[in-house]
Amino acid sequence: MTYEARKDTGAVFQLSTMTSLLAGVYNGAMNFDQIKEHGDFGIGTFDHLDGEMIGFDNQFYRLRSDGTATPLKSEDLTPFCSLTYFYPQIEKTFTAPIDKASFEKELHKLVPSDNLFYAYRIDGIFKEVSTRTVAYQEKPVPMTEAVKTQPIFHFENKKGTIVGFWTPAFAQGIAVAGFHFHFIDEELTGGGHVLDYVLDHGTLQIDKKTHQSLYTPETESFLKADLSRGDLEKEIKVTEG
Repeated sequence: MTYEARKDTGAVFQLSTMTSLLAGVYNGAMNFDQIKEHGDFGIGTFDHLDGEMIGFDNQFYRLRSDGTATPLKSEDLTPFCSLTYFYPQIEKTFTAPIDKASFEKELHKLVPSDNLFYAYRIDGIFKEVSTRTVAYQEKPVPMTEAVKTQPIFHFENKKGTIVGFWTPAFAQGIAVAGFHFHFIDEELTGGGHVLDYVLDHGTLQIDKKTHQSLYTPETESFLKADLSRGDLEKEIKVTEG
């Protein structure tokens, strides 16, 4: 690979596109050694959709459908991820329980515009967190089919961390427009893609980003994929919950 990374602290680095995942392009395009040159914080998935990725404090983990969490290895491959260098400019402490809908309203109030990119980190005690983790896919079925057998995990009164991004509406299909969060518990033993949550109390950090850096793979599966989606919004709603 001839692509050379440079440390761009104002960017969200995006490997491949959400439309390619929807089309069943699950072959790894970069390994962990390559992607970690683009950030110390982020989310994503793995070769053959074998789990969910979460990273913060320059530590990255694979959350699998069996409920486990393991540190990434150099050779671990990803077909899709969003990474950044996390330098928060906004912080807020929450001292009373707040559900997902109310929390997201607060997130909107804290930022200057929905037309920018943001990285979010939430550390605290969660009264409830519901997550899902897609399992290994032997064949490249559309992601709307792959998620039908995904296990759902429920955490209660659990200390942990949520990591993720806000992507503006105009970038839908490159990433997931809106909020896209992953969770891991404090013990680093489990988590996944966040479906719902209630924060009991904790601290929020926000890092505003000025631009997105998109890397398009040259894997055979990506080059030959039909990335035109008939109903993009519907497909993303099915896969993201």
